[in-house]
Amino acid sequence: MSILYFIMQQTMFFAIPLLIVAVGGMYSERSGVVNIALEGIMIMGALVGTVFIHLFQHQITGQALLILAILVAGLVGGVFSLLHAFAAVNMKADQTISGTALNMFAPAFAVLVARMILGVQQIPFSNTFRIDSVPVLGKIPVIGPMLFQKSYITTYIGLVIFAVAAFVIQKTKFGLRLRACGEHPSAADSVGVNVYKIRYAGVFISGVMAGIGGLVFIIPTSTVFNASVAGYGFLALAVLIFGQWRSKKIFYAAFFFAVMKTLASAYSAIPMLKGLPLPNEFYKMFPYIATLVVLAFTSKNSQAPKAVGIPYDKGSR
Repeated sequence: MSILYFIMQQTMFFAIPLLIVAVGGMYSERSGVVNIALEGIMIMGALVGTVFIHLFQHQITGQALLILAILVAGLVGGVFSLLHAFAAVNMKADQTISGTALNMFAPAFAVLVARMILGVQQIPFSNTFRIDSVPVLGKIPVIGPMLFQKSYITTYIGLVIFAVAAFVIQKTKFGLRLRACGEHPSAADSVGVNVYKIRYAGVFISGVMAGIGGLVFIIPTSTVFNASVAGYGFLALAVLIFGQWRSKKIFYAAFFFAVMKTLASAYSAIPMLKGLPLPNEFYKMFPYIATLVVLAFTSKNSQAPKAVGIPYDKGSR
């Protein structure tokens, strides 16, 4: 059972950032704007969040510091994503090129900032955020060791963010308008919906969630930030496509890929995998191979929003 608990705990560390970022990407793409800049936005969020922790870890301690860093990372991610929104909505630029530009800019900017502040590329921080056992809940048989021991508050924050985001996009007037702008923007415009504002909102929300996701990815897995989130932004895009741009399917897809990532990173602690005569490189490649295989079989049935990636011109309505 201890191995099962370990796998579940590691899976949550990998699943939560995927879940947050993929759902954020869903907001952008359901509004009609392709957002492949998730990787770059995650890097910006992780950069500012870890710098914030590094600078204030002696003044503020415990979970309060982490929560403040998450808020800062989300705000920076949202602001950074507005560059993509401006290019896509106002300038009607190619959204793939705009997103790629942000992805190229973010890691270079992160290295520059780290060297300006610390003189080195890596940003170290003290990871004092792990919760050994959540009071009361950590003592529940089976569930306690899986979800409420050796955990991080980011896990619970991520699940709450996902639940709220899924509810908003499916059950609220704003969610209906956002989905309408991604399916038939001229029809939405004809009934008084401001397509430009809705698309800005969708991209901004995706930026906030990607910024949070970048920090949420770094905290449980490292004590330094090295201008990289290990391709998780692109993996989140794969989760978004595999999940058919639907909240419930994205949830399952995120946990599927998280299990693959867990097996790849923690295989040495799993006796059955450790005994196999396979090189380390195979396990490192495994999650991405699984991603390619799954997308090869599912992308043909993808049900992307009809107007995604198509700039809206009010004058052509």
